[in-house]
Amino acid sequence: MRSIAFINQKGGVGKTTSTANVGACLAALGKKVLLIDLDPQANLSIHYGVNAQGKDLSIYQIMCGKKNVSEVLIKTAISGLDLIPSDIDLASAEVELVNTVGRETIVKFYLGEMLNVYDYVLIDCPPSLGLLTLNALTVANEIFIPVQTEFFALQGVSKLLQTFDIIKKRLNSSLEITGIIACMYDSRTKLGQAVLDKIKEYFEDKVFVTCIRKNIKLSESTSHGMPITVYAPESNGAQDYVALTKEIIAQEKSI
Repeated sequence: MRSIAFINQKGGVGKTTSTANVGACLAALGKKVLLIDLDPQANLSIHYGVNAQGKDLSIYQIMCGKKNVSEVLIKTAISGLDLIPSDIDLASAEVELVNTVGRETIVKFYLGEMLNVYDYVLIDCPPSLGLLTLNALTVANEIFIPVQTEFFALQGVSKLLQTFDIIKKRLNSSLEITGIIACMYDSRTKLGQAVLDKIKEYFEDKVFVTCIRKNIKLSESTSHGMPITVYAPESNGAQDYVALTKEIIAQEKSI
């Protein structure tokens, strides 16, 4: 089982889009996949047409010990793809769990061995380095960092890498950064190419060959509650995520 946290403390970089669409592509290629929405904004859940607000059926209830996983788990319309949704109540978890022993590993505690029935567990993290992200990094054994190919792309990445080092030393020695995803790429501009070169210089061989090109269909697919491969299978967005997912599967030989 590969457990991968999609993380970047900078918002709007393609983190949720990548989690949602890589998950769909993995399932389409025969993998059994679990998506975990750990962002109180619940964008990953919305991407699959799931609105858990007010229904007491989100990962927040699991973390508080009010529901078990089977009560919250949703089977999506994509065969082989399951989802544990989020809602805005999750925003209060950091305060409510402040005095809880082992609060950094509470998600791992409640999900436990059930994760092992999946080939891939993909976790969408909030755009911050708080308690929810720490929980994701104790569940995951890999980190993917989606990076927007624009001027401020690497802003804040050094802080993220510092957090990674601390988590690896103190909470999860198996954690590794195994992929950098270049998102919103525009090959027609010199800036796009220059930023991509800078990202490759910074992260070297961790950068995936496939870049996710700017594509309006990716934004549209979210509002329609479906992954890009279902909404617009012939689009650049669909082609890019299929190619990226094949790269991710190919990593299995070296991990």
